[in-house]
Amino acid sequence: MSSSSNVKLEESWLDRLSDEFESDYFQQLKVFLQLEKKTGKTIYPPGNQIFAALDACPFEKVKVVILGQDPYHGPGQANGLCFSVHEGVKHPPSLINIFKELQTDLGLNYPRSGDLSSWASQGVLLLNATLTVEARKAGSHQNKGWERFTDRIVELLNTERENLVFMLWGGYAKRKGKHINTSKHLVLQSGHPSPLSANKGHWFGNQHFSKCNLYLEQNGIEPVDWKLN
Repeated sequence: MSSSSNVKLEESWLDRLSDEFESDYFQQLKVFLQLEKKTGKTIYPPGNQIFAALDACPFEKVKVVILGQDPYHGPGQANGLCFSVHEGVKHPPSLINIFKELQTDLGLNYPRSGDLSSWASQGVLLLNATLTVEARKAGSHQNKGWERFTDRIVELLNTERENLVFMLWGGYAKRKGKHINTSKHLVLQSGHPSPLSANKGHWFGNQHFSKCNLYLEQNGIEPVDWKLN
């Protein structure tokens, strides 16, 4: 990662975020990440997947935004799409609870794969607030600049688009989405799908997936096929 002229990123996002890449805060973030790597720390996701959520979902094609917090910090888990893991990777607890809610909300079978890239290809932006993390250290790259960068992404979608669905799961996502214009977007809020929150009754039964599709259909937008393999 360096200046916007050689950042590898999907064109519609690169055009809108070029000022961020040139900014002082992002240059400081870049130096931080370079130092982390230089001292031998393992960073997730791999460098070519840091912007995977944006690459998979061009600006004009976004219709749903799911906000996560950190990438997964276990080996082989994070792939740049929030809550998603690659094919064949064991499903983390939050993802298991997402799939359980899909079962009860839409009657879908529990999927074999935890790869959510088919959602992304349909216009679901799976965006973490922080786009990197140190291995086995949750939250280790918070407050280094990523939040400002992803706030800008939310702001652009909020102002330039309309009839988007924002799914805000847990206090962190709710705070990040507090400025979304609810007169032109649908904002769905619930507890986080992590076991700590879900088992207290703050997640299951939120019916966000069916509510999302109903809103999209009411606004003449193709609903999301949430079914996975």
